[in-house]
Amino acid sequence: MSDYKRYNVGKVVNTHGIKGEVKVIRITDFTERFDQGNILYLIGKDNDEPIPLTVKSHRTHKQFDLLTFESYDTIEKVEPFKEGILTILEDQLHELDEGDYYYHQIIGCKVITTDDEVIGKIKEILSPGANDVWVVQRPNQKDLLLPYIDDIVKVVDIDQQKIIIEPMEGLLE
Repeated sequence: MSDYKRYNVGKVVNTHGIKGEVKVIRITDFTERFDQGNILYLIGKDNDEPIPLTVKSHRTHKQFDLLTFESYDTIEKVEPFKEGILTILEDQLHELDEGDYYYHQIIGCKVITTDDEVIGKIKEILSPGANDVWVVQRPNQKDLLLPYIDDIVKVVDIDQQKIIIEPMEGLLE
């Protein structure tokens, strides 16, 4: 099983209550990943073999997703899950619409302006609200926060691992 490619969908940050519920920070746009009956794989902080977990329940509370898993119904059973990463296997990925991308497809792409100036590489994606913000690591400069909006992002070429932007005034400063 460890040979399969995995994709992160959440991070367990704490337990919640005493009945085996865990508090998760979601790392996916697909909340249905947490639907009852779905299987997630927990990679613990010590990175042992992933533990398959069947979702028993899911609800949201504040900015967190709260999950319980089949056969894990006490705080003692889920305590070791803290700081673990919830993953899915490659065959669990959804087909995306044209122009939509998975985070793992964007992270690592080179960012270039329409004038062929290399800006850096995308190292992280933030989802603060209305649109995603791509964190671009620039050599010898602080990271650039690049809003993913049509006015700025002109071309996303996953095959070439290249993103072409037209920076608005002041963006690169």
